[in-house]
Amino acid sequence: MADARDYVASETLRNGLPVTVRALRPDDRDLAFDIYDPATGAQVGVAKENISIWLKLLRFVVNKRLLPTLVEVREREGGRVVLAMRRGFTLVRSYVTVTDGLGKEIGRFKSKLFSIGGGFHVLDGMEQPVAEIKGDWKGWNFRFLTPDGTEIGRVTKKWAGLGKELFTSADNYVISLSESHVIRADAMPLLLAAGLAIDTIYKEK
Repeated sequence: MADARDYVASETLRNGLPVTVRALRPDDRDLAFDIYDPATGAQVGVAKENISIWLKLLRFVVNKRLLPTLVEVREREGGRVVLAMRRGFTLVRSYVTVTDGLGKEIGRFKSKLFSIGGGFHVLDGMEQPVAEIKGDWKGWNFRFLTPDGTEIGRVTKKWAGLGKELFTSADNYVISLSESHVIRADAMPLLLAAGLAIDTIYKEK
């Protein structure tokens, strides 16, 4: 799954229908994201939040962005975990640990202390910078920038392959990595996780 450079993430509920989760009450949520290859339309993965019942209840009184969460990515429903993103309790700055299918840490996300448009830093397993995520919550446009400022990817509602807006909701979007720049093989799943984390970990309320 992590070999492809473009993914469509479509937010779904238990019945598998696309929805806008912001319109739902917290007790109605069973959040998941179906991941598709936009070139073929084939589903290549599914991402789901996996948290305990007490954390779900705690969200009624505490902002979910301050609470721990775990998002697991599988190639298919019920399949093995290929990527996982875990965040602990958050006060000022959040840290998200990313692990592979064997549970080995492959990187981390570190939120910015002050950010006007939203974003975070992507670090590899040695805590070296891979990219900075810069973006616009309102327009749902995010860029992946290397430390020298080179753009190596985007998260957007538009896909260059079609040249038009794919969806009417910010809950459906495309994660696209640049084909004109060499991206380390070990960084590609980390960048896919970063694209999903924008909504599943940093944006959702």
